[in-house]
Amino acid sequence: MQLETLTKLNAARRDRRAAMVVTDLGSNEVRVIIEGESVAGPLGEEVAKAFRSGKAGTVEIEGRSVFLNAHLPPPRIVVIGAVHISQALARIAPVAGYDLTIIDPRTAFATEERFEGVELIADWPEDVLKDRPLDAYTALAAVTHDPKIDDFPLSEALRVGCFYVGALGSRKTHAKRVERLREMGRTDNEIGRIAAPIGVDIGAASPAEIALATLAQIVQAFRRRDLVTAG
Repeated sequence: MQLETLTKLNAARRDRRAAMVVTDLGSNEVRVIIEGESVAGPLGEEVAKAFRSGKAGTVEIEGRSVFLNAHLPPPRIVVIGAVHISQALARIAPVAGYDLTIIDPRTAFATEERFEGVELIADWPEDVLKDRPLDAYTALAAVTHDPKIDDFPLSEALRVGCFYVGALGSRKTHAKRVERLREMGRTDNEIGRIAAPIGVDIGAASPAEIALATLAQIVQAFRRRDLVTAG
C-alpha cells in the first residue's frame, strides 16, 4: 500500500470517518475517497453502496474493473440511562457487532452488579461527552425519562449527526421534549430525526422486547443512512 494511501486511511481512522480505497484493476491507479466527498456518475453510486454495506468487492464501471475496499469506523451505541432496557440492549448489541456504552449519573442505577462486563460511566452526559464526543458512526438511545439527563445528549446527537437518535417516552412526553430541544437551538428538521417512541413497532411490552425493537431500528438506520458521495 502506498504511503499516501496509508496516511489518508490512518487519518480517517483517527477521526472516525469512513474511507474507500478505489483501485482500477486495469491501470492499478489508486484513489482514496472519504465519506462525504462528491463522486460523480456510476462510480459515485457504487461507492455509496459499498459505504453502506462495508463490504469489499469488484464492480464494472464503464467497461473497467474497479476494486472497492471500504474502511468503516466500528459503529457504536451510546445509551443514556442504566435501566432494564439498557441491560437487555447490552446483551444483544454485541451480537450484531455494536460496541455499547451506558452513561448515567445516578449511581443507584449505574452499578457494576447490574451491568457486569459492560462499559458503564456513572457521570453526567455533558461531562462524559466532552472527552468522548458523539459522531456520525454513533447511535444514541436516551431512556431515562429524565429531561435533566436525556436532553443534552439528544441535542448533541442531533448537532453532530449521529446516524440514529432515539428516545423513550409517549407522544405527549415527546411533544414537551421537542419544545425543550427547540429552546436549546435545534431545528425542526433536526428534531424530526428522533425516533420517538423508540424502536421498530413490534408491539413491544417488556424491556427485552423494547431493547430488541431498538436494536432493529438502529441497524435499519445504519444500513439506510444518508451518504453524500454521488455527485
